[in-house]
Amino acid sequence: MSKAVNALATLAVQLAARGPDAVVGWRAGAPVRNAHFGARVQAWAALLRRQDGRDFALYLDDSVEFGAALLGAWQAGKTVWLSADTLAGSCAALGAAVDGFLGAFPAELRPMLPGAQDGAATEVAPVALEARCAALVVHTSGSTGAAQAVPKRLDQLASEVAVLERLFGAGLDDAVVVATVSHQHIYGLLFKVLWPLCAGRAIVADSVSYPEQLAELLAERPSVLVASPAHLQRLPAHLPWAGARTQLRAVFSSGGPLPLAAAHAAGDLLGRVPVEVYGSSETGGVAWRQRAPGADESWLAFPNVDWRVAADDALEVRSPHLAEPDWLRLADRARAGGAARFELLGRGDRIVKMEEKRVSLDAVEAALTASALVAAARVLLCAPASGQRQRLAAFVVPSAAGRAALAAGGRPALNRLLRAALAGAVEAVALPRRWRYLEQMPINAQGKTTQAQLLALLDDEAATGAAAAARPRRPQLRVLERAPARVLLELSVAPDLFYLDGHFAGAPILAGVVQLDWAIAYGRAHFDLPAQFRALHALKFQQVIQVDRPVRLELELTHDVDKGSLGFRYLSAAGQHASGRILFGAAATSPAKNAC
Repeated sequence: MSKAVNALATLAVQLAARGPDAVVGWRAGAPVRNAHFGARVQAWAALLRRQDGRDFALYLDDSVEFGAALLGAWQAGKTVWLSADTLAGSCAALGAAVDGFLGAFPAELRPMLPGAQDGAATEVAPVALEARCAALVVHTSGSTGAAQAVPKRLDQLASEVAVLERLFGAGLDDAVVVATVSHQHIYGLLFKVLWPLCAGRAIVADSVSYPEQLAELLAERPSVLVASPAHLQRLPAHLPWAGARTQLRAVFSSGGPLPLAAAHAAGDLLGRVPVEVYGSSETGGVAWRQRAPGADESWLAFPNVDWRVAADDALEVRSPHLAEPDWLRLADRARAGGAARFELLGRGDRIVKMEEKRVSLDAVEAALTASALVAAARVLLCAPASGQRQRLAAFVVPSAAGRAALAAGGRPALNRLLRAALAGAVEAVALPRRWRYLEQMPINAQGKTTQAQLLALLDDEAATGAAAAARPRRPQLRVLERAPARVLLELSVAPDLFYLDGHFAGAPILAGVVQLDWAIAYGRAHFDLPAQFRALHALKFQQVIQVDRPVRLELELTHDVDKGSLGFRYLSAAGQHASGRILFGAAATSPAKNAC
C-alpha cells in the first residue's frame, strides 16, 4: 500500500524527473512533451499559491491540461472539486462550497486560468504530498442538480490506481489512452488521467465524440479505449475497424450495465471484449468482469475489496478505496455466486442509471413540483422497447396555471414549458420523454399510488396512439446570445424525436432537412423575415448531429432592398456540422412559383 500511495503522492516529482521530450499526451495529432506539461503544472501551482482559500472547482475539457491543473492545485495545497457539468444548478451548489472556480466555467463565475506571469514561475520544485491529504471532491447524481459531494483523500485514489495497474497493466506497455468519457467524474478521472500519468502512458487530450474519429484514432498507434456502455452500443459496423483490431490492447467500460450482446458485438468489431468495471463515486472500483461467450453475469471483486450480501440482499463492501475502514452498505442488491463472485440484482432505491448518468427520480419530481405549473408529479423509468433507449415518464397533475397552459396550447406546449423548467437542473438525458397529465394521482385501497397503476396509464395511452402524437418535433432550446441581427441558440436533440425514425437504427442522427426546417423556424421566431422561401446557397453538411449532444445554432440576418438573407451554422465542440444561407422573397410580394 505504501508504494501505491507514493506513486501518486510523488507523481509531480516523478514527472519532473522524466526527460523533457517524453510524451505525456497527444493534442490535435501533435505530441505534448513533458517539458510543456511540467511548465503547465508549475503555472497552475503558481496561480493557486496566490489565492486565499483551500477549495476550488475545476472544469476543463482537455484531459492533458486538466491533469496539469489538478497536479498544480495539489502542489499548491488545494482541494479540487469536480462537477460533471456547468449547468446553473450545479454551479450554484459549487458556489456555496468552494473559494473559487478554475477553467471553463461560465464567465459570470470569473473562472481563473494561468496568465503569462504564471507560466514564467517555474522556480518552485515539485514536492511529495501528504498521503492522507484532502485531494478531491467528486459528485454523484450530477444530472439532477442535487449532487452529493464525496470527498476523496490522496491515499484512496492511490489505492485505486495501484489495483488497476496490478489487474490490467500487463500487456498495455506504452499504449496511448483514448477515451469517449469525461475525466470530470471518478471513472474518467482514474482511467483517463491518474492511472496513465502514474504508469507513463500518453493521454489523448480530447474526448472522442464520433465513431469515425474513434476508428481513425485507434488505428494510429497501440491504444487503450476507455468508453461507456452507451458508446460501445453505438459503434457502427460499417466503419473500418480493422486498424483498431490490430492496435487495441484493451477496452474498458463503466458507468452502467453493458448488455451481453453489446459486449460481444464490441468485441467482434474492436478485437477485444470490453473489461467491465463496477463501482461508484462513493465506493470507487469494486469488481470487474470480461464476458467471453458462454460466461455468466457474475462479477469478481478487486483483490483489495471485501464484499458480503446482507440478509435483505443489499451488497456491502469494505476496501482502502473508502474513507473509513467499516463496511459500506450499497443501494445495489446482490447474491453470492460461485468462485467468490457475486451477481447484481438491481438497485434498491430510486437512483437509476441512464446513459451512464445517475438520475435521482426524487430530484426530478422535486424540480417539477417546484414549478408553478405543477400541483403533483411522479417520475418513473420505463422499460425500453427493443432497440430503444431507457426513458423517463412523468405523471403530472397540473396546477390551475398548468391547466390554463394545457387548454391554450395543448400537450406539446405544456411539455415544452415543463422541459424548460427542468433545464437548469437536469441534463438532457434525464428529461422525461413521455408525459401524462392527470386530474389526480390514482390510488389503491391503501391510499397509495403504485408504479403498476402509473405504468398502466401509459399502456392505455399507447393503445390509443396518443403517445406517438406527443413525441417531440423540436429540440430542447436555450438562448445563449441575442443581438438585433444575430442570435446564438443551444439545441439538444431528444432521443425520441419524431424525425429520428429511419435515421438510423442503432445510431440515430438528425437529417439535413430537419436542420434546415429548424434554422428557418427559429429564424422566423427571432427575425422579421419575408413570407416566401426563395433559395438555398452555399449549403454544406460536414458532420452528423447525434442525439443528446448539445449543438449551437448561429443565425445571422442580412438585408438588401428586395430580399432577406438568413445565414446559419450548426456548431459543437467537434467543429462545424452544417452551414448555409437561406434566401427569402421580398416582403411585399409572395409569388406562388417560389413556394417550396
